[in-house]
Amino acid sequence: MRLALHGEWTKLRTVAGPLWLLVGTVAVTVALGAVATSVVSCTAAGCGGDTMRLTVSGIYLGQALVAVLGVLVISGEYSSGMVRISLTAIPLRTTLFVAKAVILSGVVALAATVAVIGSYVAGRQVLPFVGDQALSLGTLRAIGEAVCYLVLIGLLSLGVATAVRDSAASIGGVLGLLYIVPIIAQTISDPDWQRRLEKLAPMTGGLGVTVVWAGLALLVGGLLLRLRDS
Repeated sequence: MRLALHGEWTKLRTVAGPLWLLVGTVAVTVALGAVATSVVSCTAAGCGGDTMRLTVSGIYLGQALVAVLGVLVISGEYSSGMVRISLTAIPLRTTLFVAKAVILSGVVALAATVAVIGSYVAGRQVLPFVGDQALSLGTLRAIGEAVCYLVLIGLLSLGVATAVRDSAASIGGVLGLLYIVPIIAQTISDPDWQRRLEKLAPMTGGLGVTVVWAGLALLVGGLLLRLRDS
């Protein structure tokens, strides 16, 4: 496992694409969070609603770049044929897959932490009432959930890309699941079915639902990696 982790880390840090995607995730998340908080009207009684969650709302755009990164971690090797070299160096496919997941989780968690804390700091500058939530349990929970959410989106994308093997199809599938399903839910006239569909979507169903989606994607992707030829 140590050799596999070192190999995956080397591949990730020696290519410019992943770094720019991570930087872009931070920039987009902070910028959109600042814009979202800037349009809120506040009074002496407060700003109304959950302003802390509003400051980290930029993750819902930043997740698109995380999804692309998660896909490219594996699909790029299939398109270039480098996956054969990786499997020659690490014959145990499960070990290779786990190493990719661990390294991806680590870099996304780091970028997500910077992005979410940056959004929080920016929100405090725009909305003074966000500062009133400093160091509260709710603030820490919101930050932790936002970071975990982005990590899960990366893992979901890795699982889908491992199963599909095509970059464009994988990115389209993940982004469709994240953005199109909630839009479709809004077009349904029956409020009961609308709520059911929203609860099933990873972006609107809550962190627990996202965990299930990521887990299923990793399970299917890992099994197909073991069963299919490279």
